[in-house]
Formats: sequence, C-alpha cells, structure tokens
Amino acid sequence: MTKFVSDCSCDLHSIQGVNFTAVPLTISSDHFHFTDDENLDIHFFLNTLAGYKGRSYTACPGVEDWLKAYEGADELYVTPLTSLLSGSYNSAMVAAEQYCQEHPKAKIMVFDTLTTGPELRLLIEKLVALKQSGSTFEEICAAGKEYLKHTRLFFAFKSLHNFAQNGRVNKAVAAAVGVLGISILGTASEEGNIAPRSKCRGEKKVISELLSMLEEAGYQGGKLRICHIENEPFATKVANAISEKFGTSDSLVYPAAGLCSYYGERGGIILGCES
Repeated sequence: MTKFVSDCSCDLHSIQGVNFTAVPLTISSDHFHFTDDENLDIHFFLNTLAGYKGRSYTACPGVEDWLKAYEGADELYVTPLTSLLSGSYNSAMVAAEQYCQEHPKAKIMVFDTLTTGPELRLLIEKLVALKQSGSTFEEICAAGKEYLKHTRLFFAFKSLHNFAQNGRVNKAVAAAVGVLGISILGTASEEGNIAPRSKCRGEKKVISELLSMLEEAGYQGGKLRICHIENEPFATKVANAISEKFGTSDSLVYPAAGLCSYYGERGGIILGCES
C-alpha cells in the first residue's frame, strides 16, 4: 500500500481518492493548547492568539506520531516542513529508520522540502500525480527532488509577532510591521528559512511588489496556490492580478490551516508557485 504523509503545514487534512495523512503540530502557551488538525476552529484560534500577550510556541510531531501515520504502508512519500524551522523533518526521519527496521521491504522517501504551506502543497500534488501516472518509486523520488528546484514560496504578512516571539526573525524588524497598514513581503530562502524582502503600505503596492518578485523569480504562469489567513478577498485579488499578468490557468485560493495561520497571522497570505 502506498501512502503520502506530510505534516499540517501543508494546509491539507485529506486528499480525495488518495491515501494521505497530515500529522498535526501543536500550538501552545501557559494558558492554551491547540492541535492543528481538521477539528481546529481557525477563527477561535486566531481570536485567542490576538487576545493573548504572552509567549506562545509550536511543537513538532514526535516519532510515534509519524510511525502511526506510516502504519500499514510499504511505499511512503513523506513531506515535512523545512528542517531549518522545525524538528518535524528529524522526527520523520527517525521514524522512517525505525519503520524500515520493522518492515525491511518498505520503501520510504523523506523529503527535506525546505519549505511549507502552498509550495509544500504543490510538491504533494506532484508526487501524487507521478504515482497515478505509473512512475516507479525511484522515478518519483528523483522527480520530486527536481520539482522542488522549480517552485517558490512568497508571503505578504501584516504582522511578524509570532515569528519574533519564537526567535525566527529579528524583533526590530517585526516591530515595524503592522504599523499604519505596513505589510512585509518576503520569500523562503534556498536554505529553507524565512527571508523578508521589503515593506509596503496598501494593497495596490503589495500586489505590485508581489508581481515584481514573481517576475524576478522567473514565473511564467505555472501552477499557483495561495493560502490566506481570514483574508480571502485580498488573496483573490492577488490571484487575479497574477493570472492577468502571467496567464496563469491553474490557480487555487484557500484558507490556511493552524500552523500557517499562526505564523502568517490574521490578514496574511502565503503563495506557492511553479517558477
């Protein structure tokens, strides 16, 4: 049996007709604890975060969580979020080693995706399509690695508070965002880290800057995936502007799950595309 396994950073909880599992991370503080699964109420979650002034943090799935997700499979494609920002990849790798010891004939590929969110979703879609086309395990692994060289991740956030609280970005940089309508735009670095690029005020300037970043990255109208944190109208405007400029024919706008909502914060969007 073939399984596709990721963590909740891909914003997917299921894929129709596919044996897919998303292993949840958790978001906690001294006063609350949320599990990022299909039962998470994103609106309540965001309201709780907005009303809490103390430190909050995320925790990656443990080895046992990954082993449970692998159970019953003899062919596994595993796609955790970037190893630079989470221990999810390391836990998935340890679980894969243990699983192979118990199931010597099993084939497991754990990708160090160096990304998250919509770009991770694109990779999963690619792996599923390759399997459905009849590609072998070795062909799928090689093609998946190659595909990641031709996808990109961008973001436009109205706040970096949670990134700063977790030491992901400089607090001085975070303090300048969200003031007087300022948004920060950036990308995922080649190493899999968050890389702020510029600050903009107003939706028109944000869209214009995103279009420039896409053009600079060599985007030519390939697949486009945009997740939003309770900001569907703006995400749709961005998708329409990109489609108009680049002739995109395969785009999708959808709400972010818990982890991307935690780091993107209310009003933010994250964009993944084929470059």
